[in-house]
Amino acid sequence: FQPGRRWASSTYPMQCSARRKNGFVVLKGQPCKIVEMSTSKTGEHGHAKVHLVGTDIFTGKTYEDIYPSTHNMDVPNIKRNDYQLICIQDGYLSLLTETGEVREDLKLPEGELGKEIEGKYNAGEDVPLSVMCAMSEGCAVAIKPCK
Repeated sequence: FQPGRRWASSTYPMQCSARRKNGFVVLKGQPCKIVEMSTSKTGEHGHAKVHLVGTDIFTGKTYEDIYPSTHNMDVPNIKRNDYQLICIQDGYLSLLTETGEVREDLKLPEGELGKEIEGKYNAGEDVPLSVMCAMSEGCAVAIKPCK
């Protein structure tokens, strides 16, 4: 068993010391945005360690871990797509793609964004959404400004 390998095609390896704040990394099996990063040297024969703190890009939950700086880490392939909201049913979004297909597998986000999406939809407004996808998960992350 190798941690993180079940998403082999949706991640790629990168040396830990090459990661930067605001970049993305897989921590504890979750795709995260790096919010804090520090490097420390250990003893005379030890290796430099990198302490990473990241927030899950879908839930906002914080994860942290320590890795040797020469260790390869999984980095999630992040994709952003724009969709048009068609309807909200049973807590799920029905979204129209640019090619005219319908996507119905994303939940209405919790918190302020979810309330704003629902409010605009109930008011009859057009609601273009930006959706972030990584490691076979997806989540609406923003309402796109209307042109």
